[in-house]
Amino acid sequence: MAVGWAKDGAVQEQIDAGVADAVKRARSCLGNGKSRTHCEVCEEPIPEARRHALPGVRLCVQCQTEREKSHAGSSLYNRRGSKDSQLK
Repeated sequence: MAVGWAKDGAVQEQIDAGVADAVKRARSCLGNGKSRTHCEVCEEPIPEARRHALPGVRLCVQCQTEREKSHAGSSLYNRRGSKDSQLK
């Protein structure tokens, strides 16, 4: 079902693109390789339990928390395109 001037399937394409972006962003946050023994930002030791739980971990808990806070609102593109969102 198309809405307005959108072609058939456009809504589903927008949903799929949003999901694909979220998956890509989540995969980029995953660690790979060998875990570091010290945080790459603050150089504090990373606990052994964290290194075993998260392979490829590079940040301590505090620095990881700060990074996640700064990336929380990274989706700036409005794919919904509804009339209400365009009027705001």
